[in-house]
Amino acid sequence: MVLTKRDWRGMENLPMTGGFVATPNHLSYFDPLSFAHFLVDAGHPPFFLGKEGVFRVPIVGAILRGAEQIPVYRNTGQAADAFRAAVAAVESGKCVGVYPEGTLTRDPELWPMVGKTGAARIALATKCPVIPVAQWGPQEVLAPYTKRPRLLPRKTMHFRAGPPVELSDLYDQPVTGALLREATARIMAAITAELETIRGEHAPAERFDSRKHGLPDTGNPHRKQGEGA
Repeated sequence: MVLTKRDWRGMENLPMTGGFVATPNHLSYFDPLSFAHFLVDAGHPPFFLGKEGVFRVPIVGAILRGAEQIPVYRNTGQAADAFRAAVAAVESGKCVGVYPEGTLTRDPELWPMVGKTGAARIALATKCPVIPVAQWGPQEVLAPYTKRPRLLPRKTMHFRAGPPVELSDLYDQPVTGALLREATARIMAAITAELETIRGEHAPAERFDSRKHGLPDTGNPHRKQGEGA
């Protein structure tokens, strides 16, 4: 409240009752705070899917566990536990926040990248609303993959929630890779459309894909081998 200004839009698109998935783009290590602020102001405390390593950070990890956030164990046998926990949270009426890109965007102009299928899996399993949320401004406080914030002058956090992504025609179909990719593509397109409105620009015709550029799925793509995070 003290360090940032706020431009909250589209809160009327957030469901009044029942669980749902909120899917923001990912610009900065700062944006989980601003995204959570947006949802709390709308009356929906979020339950995040977050990297398991963050839960082991002193103090921060204790706060996350106390707030019933959901750790994700990537590329392990425990990865399915996060999915089950997210489904249970939605079914109990909670708002689950999922970053569908899975990491900070690597797009040179900070547009949303090709998404991962986690949000789509939860949505298809629960038939819950998926609310696309675009954000712009957190990267001015903390640029991607940097650790030194720029708090002054106060930056404006622009948020815009769109209407639920249309997925009903995909319900009750066999959950194949093609189905998940289609659902994910619709989610990413909806997020991008909201961000285009905020920025007053058009996103590139082709979405950035880390795999095509030979980049790892997570972590700082500019870090040299052997360097710390």
